[in-house]
Amino acid sequence: MKTQSANVRTMLRTYGKQLTSAKRLARFRQAMGASPPLDDVAKQAKRRQMVERIAHEVIENLIVNAEHTPVVAAILRQMEEEFQSRFVFEYPVDGRDVQILKETQQGAQEITGAERAKVMRRLWEITLSKVDATML
Repeated sequence: MKTQSANVRTMLRTYGKQLTSAKRLARFRQAMGASPPLDDVAKQAKRRQMVERIAHEVIENLIVNAEHTPVVAAILRQMEEEFQSRFVFEYPVDGRDVQILKETQQGAQEITGAERAKVMRRLWEITLSKVDATML
């Protein structure tokens, strides 16, 4: 019985020393600027989550509404400048995934495949940056 309690005390003492050393090391790294304080990391993660949620809503607004907000108009302008063509985003009546129509001289043409993925990825990136820039 005494050996067990002695082993437990030794284990707890060792754990306490390791914990103290880890805390010192974390404070030292923080003082050296190697990593942001944990509170900052949590705030940044929460902000990132909020920015992504708002960006998703902005994209939904872009697709669903015919009238665009100033942020949506700025996003569409940047897309137009980068791709040198105008895009129309709409949901078909039959409930399929969003259609992306590219306006050309022959009329509106639906884009698919790799080009569609590229446009959607860039739309997401631009929207994230616009929302992040306008958010306090």
